[in-house]
Amino acid sequence: MSLPLTIENLRAGWGETIVLHDVSFSIPAGGVLALLGRNGVGKSTLLHALMGSCRFLGGRILVGDEDITRLPPQRRARKGLGFVPQEREIFPSLTVDENLAIARRDGGWSAERIYALFPSLAERRRNYGDRLSGGEQQMLAIGRALGGAPKALLLDEPMEGLAPIVVDKLYDALAAIRAEDKPTIVLVEQKVDLALAFAEDAIVFDRGVVVHRGPTSALVADENAKARLFGVAQAGARHGVESER
Repeated sequence: MSLPLTIENLRAGWGETIVLHDVSFSIPAGGVLALLGRNGVGKSTLLHALMGSCRFLGGRILVGDEDITRLPPQRRARKGLGFVPQEREIFPSLTVDENLAIARRDGGWSAERIYALFPSLAERRRNYGDRLSGGEQQMLAIGRALGGAPKALLLDEPMEGLAPIVVDKLYDALAAIRAEDKPTIVLVEQKVDLALAFAEDAIVFDRGVVVHRGPTSALVADENAKARLFGVAQAGARHGVESER
């Protein structure tokens, strides 16, 4: 079961720096939203604010009808938020099996279901986290989030630094997750055309404020708007980097 997300007048940042300025939007249950914009405009900070891992300065965050604004990160996870951080943050000294086992909650994806989604990860199930490639670490980070039974899945640049063939595999896996479980999804992604192909709606940030909100189909059809909002034309719906981290 998915749940809607509602953000009202959210202000947040890091230390003395205010990054988000009165951000408001909502996502329906099962909706897929892309958060877009240049580097450093507040996209990742928004995901951390949703998880309660940065400085909160005002506003409200609701999951369904429940206000989670004052809850610590672990309780937000229990309320159904699943987070795949940009840094992946898997446990390097644990095996793949162990990483998945410690993250699993009742109702979450089983290890075997995750391995069916990521067959190459299944081949590494006895490997330690620091013995995985960048793509395998990303698969493990996504699998770990799925094991927590998320009703809303927050993805922070899951394609960053990965080879095109790995990007294709991850894209197809995310599409399968969306089709099978229909979680609410918030995707931060620098590959604009990929994000527009995946999501139904898009928000564009600039300097911590929302400067555009609308269906992705409108941006796909408007190259002038993409150039204006993102600074440079984006090419390649599912590719864009040459080497894997």
